[in-house]
Amino acid sequence: METREKIVIIGGGFAGLQLAKTLNNKRKKVIVIDKVNHHMFQPLFYQVACGRIEPSNISFPFRKIFQRSRNTQYRMIEVQKILPDQNKIITSEAEFSYDKLVIATGCKTNFFGNSKMESLTFGMKDTQEAIAIRNHVLLTFEKLIIQKRRSDDGNWNIVIVGSGPTGVELAGAFAEMKKEILPRDYPNMNFDNLNIILVSSTDTPLNVMSEEAQKMSEKYLQELGVDFMSGERVVDYDGDRVFLESGKEIPANNVIWAAGVTGNVIEGLNPEIMVRNRYKTDRFNRVQGYSNIFAIGDIAYMETPHYPQGHPQVANVAINQGKTLGKNFLKQSENEWVEYEYKDQGSMATIGKHRAVVDLPNFKFQGFLAWYFWMFLHLMLILSVRNKLAVFFNWMWSYVNKDSSLRLIIIPNKKNNTEQ
Repeated sequence: METREKIVIIGGGFAGLQLAKTLNNKRKKVIVIDKVNHHMFQPLFYQVACGRIEPSNISFPFRKIFQRSRNTQYRMIEVQKILPDQNKIITSEAEFSYDKLVIATGCKTNFFGNSKMESLTFGMKDTQEAIAIRNHVLLTFEKLIIQKRRSDDGNWNIVIVGSGPTGVELAGAFAEMKKEILPRDYPNMNFDNLNIILVSSTDTPLNVMSEEAQKMSEKYLQELGVDFMSGERVVDYDGDRVFLESGKEIPANNVIWAAGVTGNVIEGLNPEIMVRNRYKTDRFNRVQGYSNIFAIGDIAYMETPHYPQGHPQVANVAINQGKTLGKNFLKQSENEWVEYEYKDQGSMATIGKHRAVVDLPNFKFQGFLAWYFWMFLHLMLILSVRNKLAVFFNWMWSYVNKDSSLRLIIIPNKKNNTEQ
């Protein structure tokens, strides 16, 4: 009887899932390990945070994905350590051996070592964090209707730190919520006093995109009434006030941190192979110094002629690395393996209805057409027809009615030790 090679994949994000799908029903034994039981479509977390769509519409259970697979298994568990000399990984509940190990753990919010900021502000890198933002902001509005002008000034400010795509999209969504939705839900309140504040260390938003995209995104933010604070760095937050490097202070009880990410590193590998908290790999995604350990997606640092400082940490890189590595694993010999090189297919961001910016390799456009292009592309990337239809219906309902019915405050009540 033939012994199939055992491949363990840690992480079921864009990279890990694409690799598992490429190896699905092939002559390999595949185990996917993740600490949550579902794949998450991270680009739309901000819409969950704003009550535009339900978390279930952008999440898909791993067991459903691999329900009919003949060679792929899933385990919901958290990996604690890698033992490369024994070809084992240690988890909170069990040990797993492997022939090949693939690390696809992605990234988490980077608080730059500030533990106080980490405990008091909200990140947005998983479903739970997006729901927590939704709950907190909606509870704040409920406080405002009771306290009205007696309320703490901090309740009237929503501060978003970081002006990358996540920060800009979130600011635009909250600004539209303030303009179109909140006056209907709370007709006796004047939301002119509610401020959406976007704090940026750069002079313009979307600093990684083209100059045209930066200028138009800043214009869109101004049109929506977002207070864009450029060239400012947050140095501290005490739960009531945000302190900036310039000496300014912002009263705020609602602070969302979107100022960067850092890798989800697992203990056990040589720390000298880390570059900016990412595993350094060769062109085949093999981790430096290890023959059978690989890293893909945001956690991988690969230097190539076109990207001497490593690839950008975006979904397209993760998906293509997972696909390329999967195809390499299926080849008869490593001599046939193909080196990875990323072809930049562009970037985009939306700042509200009919307001979006798109940078393609040979073409840049903004506005109405860009907004429809953004919607179409994101719909195509969502898993399952059901989820695509659910998101499309919610978007069309919001487009026609300028409203959504998903502003639910749902706070879990822990009752036993089985809950995470």
